[in-house]
Amino acid sequence: MDPLSALRDFTIRGEVDKIVRVNEEFRFGTDYTFPCSIKTAYRSKHGNLYTLETLVYYIQNANLKFTDYLQNARAVGLTPITFIDRKPLFDYLTGKLSSTDSIVYPLPQQQQQHQQNPNADLANEYRPDDPAFLDSHDADVAGADNGKEEDPITMIYSMERPLKDRESLLECKNRDFYSVLVASTRLKRRGRESNPSRGRMGWWLREFLEDGIYIPTDVKVKQMKGAKPDCVTVQKKFSTDRNRVMTAYEVRDKPSALKAEDWDRVVAVFVLGKEWQFKDWPFKDHVEIFNKIIGFFIRFEDDSVESAKTVKQWNVKIISISKNKRHQDRAAALEVWDRLEEFVRSRSHS
Repeated sequence: MDPLSALRDFTIRGEVDKIVRVNEEFRFGTDYTFPCSIKTAYRSKHGNLYTLETLVYYIQNANLKFTDYLQNARAVGLTPITFIDRKPLFDYLTGKLSSTDSIVYPLPQQQQQHQQNPNADLANEYRPDDPAFLDSHDADVAGADNGKEEDPITMIYSMERPLKDRESLLECKNRDFYSVLVASTRLKRRGRESNPSRGRMGWWLREFLEDGIYIPTDVKVKQMKGAKPDCVTVQKKFSTDRNRVMTAYEVRDKPSALKAEDWDRVVAVFVLGKEWQFKDWPFKDHVEIFNKIIGFFIRFEDDSVESAKTVKQWNVKIISISKNKRHQDRAAALEVWDRLEEFVRSRSHS
């Protein structure tokens, strides 16, 4: 199965959350594995073929406002889909459209494979005379050959393939401009601790857990408008014995606001590696805390060992993320959810 068909199949089945990025590959559950940068058969109105990582990121964030989606996609170094492609692409991936003239077969990699192996499976052979393999522009030309006269200028426009737009001008082979963004962000954050947990956790934790993207605290603060909430809600589907149910969790920055009865509902804490974080907590010591509550410590993978020296003495799960490779955040977020689900299930059984 080609990557576009696999993505559409998982989207229609409501299993997009089973598509996980591991290094430079996407794993579709246990069914398929594709390179992240592979070109799909879906062609933008600008003429370029969307890559699999662009389409996966879009459908996994389709609930966002388009302006938020564009900003987040660029922040993680991905080329976003265009506004004009948004609705038809969503309708096709979700099954509202059974076909679209934006799909082009064969793919460039399939053509290359056929040239290298002309005796490949005849069932997958490209047949120019087969209407199923004609794209929309080829179909227009074919119609003209059947006796329909067209203005030459109209024919030229119908076959035109735009190669560059404002976004693709920045796409250079073997060049990654995300490092420029990282460098500028580091300058703004100079003198601050490298621990990503520093600052109020609500500004970055919801995006990390729900969307699988780590947004630095200072960047998130600039995006915020209005009052800063003391509590945010994150949601996740968890498996039960019979089905999957949506569970909502409150993320709070001020434990002092909790009432005595609220502590029975606390299931996890993201530790800062500082003793003062647990001041006035209603527990005897760290042993009791991390027996009743699962602890997580988020750190950058290239931080010094000293940054986690205190944490390693506690019974907490250390989750490492990259400073620059935002596409790896989702795997780290899934690890948090998996461990939390396992902990909640074991606690409920006990």
